[in-house]
Amino acid sequence: MSAPAKMSNAAIVTRLLGVVVLMSGLAWASVPFYDWFCRVTGFGGTTQVADQGSDLILDQTIRVRFDASRARDMPWEFRAMQPHMDIRIGETGLAFYEAYNPTDQPIAGTASFNVAPFETGGYFVKIACFCFELQVLQPGERVEMPVTFFVDPAILDDPEARGTPAITLSYTFHVTDMPEDYAALATPAPVAN
Repeated sequence: MSAPAKMSNAAIVTRLLGVVVLMSGLAWASVPFYDWFCRVTGFGGTTQVADQGSDLILDQTIRVRFDASRARDMPWEFRAMQPHMDIRIGETGLAFYEAYNPTDQPIAGTASFNVAPFETGGYFVKIACFCFELQVLQPGERVEMPVTFFVDPAILDDPEARGTPAITLSYTFHVTDMPEDYAALATPAPVAN
């Protein structure tokens, strides 16, 4: 081999370390980038969030279906309180889900969500939702949890989404580690003799 084509071991190790650092950085950045991409585009049924309802309400209606499920390890009972509602595009809707903790201990949970069909995700806008916060249910506690939303009138400008007759809003509840401040409140006080 000629001298210019020959690389020293140190140069090879340096390049390999550079590749490892680059790949690690890309792996670390991919999760927040993907999350941002999904929120911006509605990709994969990711919904949008707004502080207030739409300024434009159309005469055209769309059906919103409500779906509820639980992760395998979640002992709560969880259901949509109504199977669907028909609302005008742009109109603010209010739906309720119900959760019940049938166990003898407090359980914390968080809800993951999406909408189907996926191409409507960018047009389904939540104003307020129980899914934005951790939920803690005490033993035997039953709660109604609201979600306030609207379907953005811009859905009619999207050739892939405008003919959609119905959107399904799905939530899945997962067990979450109990926060320390909740755990301290849930621990029974010692009995005095």
